[in-house]
Amino acid sequence: MDLLQRFSRGDLDAFETLFRGHQAEVYGWVVALVRDPAAAEDLTIEAFWRIYRARARFDPSRSFGAWARRVATNLALAHLHKTGREVSEDHQKLDARPGLPTPDAALMQETRDAIRRAFARLPAKLKAVAALALIEQKPHAEIAAALEISVDAVKSREFRAVRRLREELKEMGVEP
Repeated sequence: MDLLQRFSRGDLDAFETLFRGHQAEVYGWVVALVRDPAAAEDLTIEAFWRIYRARARFDPSRSFGAWARRVATNLALAHLHKTGREVSEDHQKLDARPGLPTPDAALMQETRDAIRRAFARLPAKLKAVAALALIEQKPHAEIAAALEISVDAVKSREFRAVRRLREELKEMGVEP
């Protein structure tokens, strides 16, 4: 009997093997969504707890990694919706704009703060796609699989997120 079948039948050793093999990937996925390493750790543990409890519903012919990312994504989206968290202060990918002249530090900080505020105002569904597509640069197909939506829906949400970010920034006096 293979590992996934053993897991779906409740074999704790199989679950531990899957946990060890997928924990880092799931954590990376969650931290990309919530932008908070401490919350991502908690959500990752919660995701695996839910995965273990739902093991009987897992189809061993399907991808465990995709299923784990989906469970983790649902938890991360609920967390984002509940907390309305902003992008963490130490996340620098929003600031990366190679090839542009460097303005003074105060102006850069003001712009970063405006971007964070605008990003925080996005609805959870748009925020998730924006974080994964724009910041983490994950492929549309991977995002679609994790969110259980079509690639076209991912592209649409990304477009809407960018449009809303531009509108928010314009209202704050920042020209994107």
